Amino acid sequence: MAKSQADITHSRVLKIAVPIVLSNATVPILGAVDTGVVGQMGTAAPIGAVGIGAVILATLYFIFGFLRMGTTGLVAQARGAGDVAETGALLMRGVLLAAAAGLSFILLQKLLFWGAFVLAPTSAEVEGLARDYLQIRIWGAPATIALYAVTGWLIAVENTRGVFVLQIWMNGLNIILDLWFVLGLGWGVEGVAIATLIAEWTGVLLGLWLCRAAFTGRQWCDWPRVFDPARIRRMAQVNGDIMVRSVLLTGSFTTFLFVGAKFGDVTLAANQVLLQFVEITAFALDGFAFSAEALVGGAIGAKHRGNLRRAAWISSQWGMGCAVLLAVGFALGGPYLIDLMAKAPEVRVEARSYLIWAALLPIISVASYMYDGIYIGATWTGDMRRAMVQSVVIYVLVLFALVPLFGNHGLWAALVVLNLARAVTLGLRYPRLEAGVAA
Repeated sequence: MAKSQADITHSRVLKIAVPIVLSNATVPILGAVDTGVVGQMGTAAPIGAVGIGAVILATLYFIFGFLRMGTTGLVAQARGAGDVAETGALLMRGVLLAAAAGLSFILLQKLLFWGAFVLAPTSAEVEGLARDYLQIRIWGAPATIALYAVTGWLIAVENTRGVFVLQIWMNGLNIILDLWFVLGLGWGVEGVAIATLIAEWTGVLLGLWLCRAAFTGRQWCDWPRVFDPARIRRMAQVNGDIMVRSVLLTGSFTTFLFVGAKFGDVTLAANQVLLQFVEITAFALDGFAFSAEALVGGAIGAKHRGNLRRAAWISSQWGMGCAVLLAVGFALGGPYLIDLMAKAPEVRVEARSYLIWAALLPIISVASYMYDGIYIGATWTGDMRRAMVQSVVIYVLVLFALVPLFGNHGLWAALVVLNLARAVTLGLRYPRLEAGVAA
């Protein structure tokens, strides 16, 4: 029996999930090193330049984040159906799309950077350094966007150890080059940019090597299949739905920050500290959601309802266990984490008063994370989009109702309701998803 149709076991779920959790843990380390090395230059401007430059590029690249999720769902289904040729063609479509998007960013860089600094003006010194940084980093756009497709493909074929190796290579190389170029050679902000550029291009080459199974035979260059209009439309539909869903979700968190800013600098800082707890939750639960994506996709492709149900259930069991551990850890260790991240006494006190919400969120949010994984694997992305629209409407109504009455507590309550609404709106649709799979 093919692996994609084999029994879904706890060990198989963990084999997918654990490398993702470990690779996610390396992400904040790189950001800290980037900030730390330019901080050794002794002035504030380089830190601000690297920070705003990274945010500008992350915002541009975010548009193509759908490639990771869409590739995982579609490849997992093709693999489950035994369609090896389509798994290779899907990776090639993703890489070609990334190349086209990346080249567009390079050609339009002057316009893009001008618009970014109009929206987020800074001092002349910071803007000058940030432009130096961006003009180097933008040449990595094709590689960075292609890595979404590469990562999605590796998750779909359950090679998350490959994802871990890829992250360790990229982040480790980036850190070493940061230290050498900035502290050793004195290249400053440009050194940070060059280090990241090298890590991105070597990373995509390593990633394609890890995906070498997609290039066996000639399925990757079967151009009639790669450019088949029906398959391209299907890919565009799935990715378009995911993009809308992701924009709405990001917009909800942005709204949270903007509304919180109205309560003053201390509350804004406290919310920012507690949002790091939310980010830790996302990094941890992503592993189990990705397990659901790969295993549910395989079950859908194989038309195996029993495996779909088992993949959803076992992945969710581990996700809930992780969420409970996170909630307990935040409740008990939260004050110490707050003290580690914030030095101002007033921010520490303020953050402690809202800690209960950050501790509740893992348990409240886990169902929404797991349903996201299930629906991405099933490529029921239209339902994901519709459920997100409904959830955001509920979130906005709760914001208007609770924030005037309860202030920042009302804001955090609205965030909890958003995640609960996501779980409920997707959960109500789940029986129809399962019924659509052959017994």
